[in-house]
Amino acid sequence: MANLFWKTTKGAKALLATPFKTEEELEKIVFENSELLEDIFLLKRQVRGGSKSGIPDIIGIDSDGNICIIEMKNCAVDASIIPQVLQYAFWAENNPDSIKSLWLECDNRPDDMVLTWENVQVRILIIAPNILRSTLDLVVKINYPVDLIEVKRWVEADNEILLVNKLEPEPKKATRPVTGQPVYDEAFYKTLYNNKSVDDFLRYTRELSALVKTKGWKLEPKYNKHYCGYKAGFFNAFGIKFYGSKTFGFFFKLTEKEAKSANIPMTRYDEQWREAVYNIEPDKTDVKRFASLCEMAYKKISGV
Repeated sequence: MANLFWKTTKGAKALLATPFKTEEELEKIVFENSELLEDIFLLKRQVRGGSKSGIPDIIGIDSDGNICIIEMKNCAVDASIIPQVLQYAFWAENNPDSIKSLWLECDNRPDDMVLTWENVQVRILIIAPNILRSTLDLVVKINYPVDLIEVKRWVEADNEILLVNKLEPEPKKATRPVTGQPVYDEAFYKTLYNNKSVDDFLRYTRELSALVKTKGWKLEPKYNKHYCGYKAGFFNAFGIKFYGSKTFGFFFKLTEKEAKSANIPMTRYDEQWREAVYNIEPDKTDVKRFASLCEMAYKKISGV
């Protein structure tokens, strides 16, 4: 078992590894701290209904408009969990009206989320304290995107530290590409957005990538359905997102107070996703002007 030490001015303090008492406790912690899952709006716990066997622990919608089936286990997980979560995925794919009803029942649902109920995409998340790496071998062979996420807890007095680790395939290991997954390129974006806006969006992401490289920040750009995020591990530090068919802008994972300290006029603050938004005016907005916000968000997420 790994030991976690907290180094303070008074010396190193050993933290107590504290497993979750029950699956329900793990589920409650994740549901009440949705920022652990970065880009997912959680709709409901323990969803019942339809003719499916079993109950998915949580259903959510991510920022790309995908239906998220979230299954939690308070034990070591192996590939035997895959048939179970596939049942939930089949149900969600074939019963979008049931998910839509849950969405419409939420008073605090995000206003800027684009959903296409006629052609829903399903994403599976499996969360447990320990997931056997062999599970990845099966995950890469199925037609749904699957996130394998380990969550562990340490306790010090009244404070809790949660370690969130997303499992990824080994780079050296040849895996079969997941079929049915879209390629987020120029052609894809132009099926959703104004062609000129797509050209500008991609140009600004290239300029932002150049800034990241120049600064030496350890961030990986990842294109998604509605945005390009710059990630440190599992979480975005900042990125560029579409907010309409023509409108797009920067987002920074900062508090409103932190963002305002940069003295750059903010378009709005999105409480749901906890990010500051700055609209981009093509050919007028200068990426370098936002370098201070980028650095602030990078330092916050990386701890440097």
